[in-house]
Amino acid sequence: MNDFANTAETPAFDTAAIARRARRKQATSIAGIATALLVVGAGTALAAGAVGSAPHTARPTAATTASAVNTTVLYGSRNGTTVTVPLAGVNSAGARAALVRLHLTPEFSRTPVAGCKQSTVVSVSPHAPTVVHAGDTIHVTVCAG
Repeated sequence: MNDFANTAETPAFDTAAIARRARRKQATSIAGIATALLVVGAGTALAAGAVGSAPHTARPTAATTASAVNTTVLYGSRNGTTVTVPLAGVNSAGARAALVRLHLTPEFSRTPVAGCKQSTVVSVSPHAPTVVHAGDTIHVTVCAG
């Protein structure tokens, strides 16, 4: 027992493997968050269509006044994968939460756009196909009403 207690061997750690594992976990969590955002958005759209018995009447939304490309953020993770974050018609609080979760810095401005719901996203910059990374600033324009 004294031989064991008197040894000064240092433990060996595989730091490269630990770093790879951490990056893999981060990429998986980012992909999971993006998927959850998409699922919640799709579920909300389905629920909104299913509620009520009145016939559906078309009304303009931010998605129809702004192109889907101008409101989509393409996030690039450290391991080389990209995640698409569609923000068309999302309110400013939801857009802020989605961007902050990806460690992006949102900056908001308002602009009047005809036929859009107040405080919904009408454009982002930079937008797809430009890839953004953690720490980047995203300029988000929301409808002033």
